Amino acid sequence: QVQLVESGGGLVQPGGSRRLSCAASGFTISTFHMRWYRQAPGKERELVAGISSNGGSTNYADSVKGRFTISRDNAKNTVYLQMNSLKPEDTAVYFCNAQSLSGLYFYWGQGTQVTVSS
Repeated sequence: QVQLVESGGGLVQPGGSRRLSCAASGFTISTFHMRWYRQAPGKERELVAGISSNGGSTNYADSVKGRFTISRDNAKNTVYLQMNSLKPEDTAVYFCNAQSLSGLYFYWGQGTQVTVSS
């Protein structure tokens, strides 16, 4: 059973911080490129951040660069998204994605809601 489970979402005030976790089971993420996507109401799903299999490189959407940090702990089989200086426009469902380097596997989590509001 392959599964990605996101957690850590919730309500946060503008300017606040939140850390999302994505726990993998049924496979090991050490040979997977990991990504976070988000989808706001009425908008298409967009790529937020990505990290290489060994954590050596990262990439971010312009809208979150400097505020969000993606990281991974392969020993814990978990990827994280640290979100700082949150804005109301960051409100969305955040999804975890795993893509194998071989291209044979592509997995999605179910998403976790992040709401930035006063």
